[in-house]
Amino acid sequence: MTAHAIDTLVEEARDLLTEATSMRRDLHTWPELGNHNPRTRDRILEALEPLHLDITTHQQTSGMTALLTGALPGPTVLLRADTDALAMPEDTGLDFSSRVDGTMHACGHDTHVAMLVGAARLLAARRDTLRGRVLLMFQPGEEGHHGAKYMLDEGLLDIPPLADGTPSPITGAYALHTTSAAPTGFIASRTGPIMASADRLLITVTGRGGHASEPFRALDPIPIACEIVQALQIMVTRRISVFDPSVVTVGRITSGTAHNVIPETAEIEGTIRAISERTRSQVHDGIKRVAEGIAAAHEASVTVEIEAGYPVTINSDSGAEFALNTVGDLVGNDRIIRLPHPVMGAEDFSYVLQRVPGAMLFLGATPLDRDLGKAAPNHSNRVFFDEQCMVTGMALHAAMALRHLDNPSLSV
Repeated sequence: MTAHAIDTLVEEARDLLTEATSMRRDLHTWPELGNHNPRTRDRILEALEPLHLDITTHQQTSGMTALLTGALPGPTVLLRADTDALAMPEDTGLDFSSRVDGTMHACGHDTHVAMLVGAARLLAARRDTLRGRVLLMFQPGEEGHHGAKYMLDEGLLDIPPLADGTPSPITGAYALHTTSAAPTGFIASRTGPIMASADRLLITVTGRGGHASEPFRALDPIPIACEIVQALQIMVTRRISVFDPSVVTVGRITSGTAHNVIPETAEIEGTIRAISERTRSQVHDGIKRVAEGIAAAHEASVTVEIEAGYPVTINSDSGAEFALNTVGDLVGNDRIIRLPHPVMGAEDFSYVLQRVPGAMLFLGATPLDRDLGKAAPNHSNRVFFDEQCMVTGMALHAAMALRHLDNPSLSV
């Protein structure tokens, strides 16, 4: 594909912005949670119907794929959009604010869907010269529900051969994620780990209940729990390398029922983040050692439960460089942000990148005239995403797919 063709993609994407904006606002107004987003799926199916793609709907979730087959033989490239919203109120004041109580598209997944549908239109217009296939993955349950894993388990990557029997394996996978932490139209990414693993921690300290006026006759679990929380922070800063870091955050401590009662138990709940499986395992072991040691010192008992969440999201070196080079050719090298370190958020596109080389990229969505330092972050009840970013998003999805299929060796 020539540079001129990439320039054309940007202009064509700009022509699709009104339609993409309409779809995004509809999805924003009626957000859905978790692994079952039936209204969203129906809206996607309606938008894709004129393109005559091969649709597969999944059974365990409302996930779906749309396969675009070009006129020329070649491999398959995967492009992903997540579809679910967050369980939280919206306070943006937008005309198209959520009408579903306690539910908001606060992470930009509505823009992801609209951009991938727009990219499908750009690619379908090139079907006669397309070399290979594009698999469009519309995935629910990214917000902690492992939607990508369910789709993989149902055979997401099992692509049948072409009509003449020629294999068409998936050789690359790419995803864009809008962010308010970068200006509109800028693209941020890096080689290697780009997002952290995320695990849930639950520690239960058990002592002996009693009267608050006689703590010596009881075994108070609350100060023991507090000591464990403090010790976990010391463990992370003193036992974990700063060059392969981890974050352990306690988000909840629960204990007691009355001011004059020493309870029997105290619960500590939190999250564990790491950017390598080595550190992830080291932190898990360290948490158990610290909690058990402190509890034993106070003659209390303790249980430590660690629920494995998303793995580390790792961009392949060639996939990330290919994607960023495409960004440079599409919108200019001055729009590229090379991240110096990973983001400690987590992402279930990690499951896909464990199986297929490729890259996750962040698409800036804060208007150029706004102060980035004051922009509400993703997951905020007041986050704002500039819809102009979708021009870059649609064009970049299409450009990465076309370039990958023209020369798959560039990105693997």
